[in-house]
Amino acid sequence: MHLTMFTDFGLRTLMFVAANPGRLCSVKEISGAYGISRNHLVKVVHRLGQLNYVETVKGRGGGIRLARPAEEMRLGDLIQTLEANMILVECFDSATNTCLITNTCQLKHYLHDAKQAFLSSLNEHTLADTVKNKELLSR
Repeated sequence: MHLTMFTDFGLRTLMFVAANPGRLCSVKEISGAYGISRNHLVKVVHRLGQLNYVETVKGRGGGIRLARPAEEMRLGDLIQTLEANMILVECFDSATNTCLITNTCQLKHYLHDAKQAFLSSLNEHTLADTVKNKELLSR
């Protein structure tokens, strides 16, 4: 499985903001800290706001902060929400599936179980768990 850059940048953004509680973080600041394109990060932050993971404050002195405690944000749920395509193989998408062995194939069941195990394992951890060393993440 390969997570998209969008999901990666979304997680890193949430980690940065979680590592800086009590203040607003700017897209420019996060972009500079991680070497991420500001334009790309603007789209990521916009989506995080739509999903109610962050609150955005516009204007001079504005920025972003977590919309809820980092302890309540489970990593598997975050990834499943941010990742637009969790389709591991063609047959997982009935709209575009052209696989001739779909009806008899057992592999899809094992892959589905593996994906669920992946997300369940990540759900044992929260965003707060990822930012225990806040000093390294907030530079």
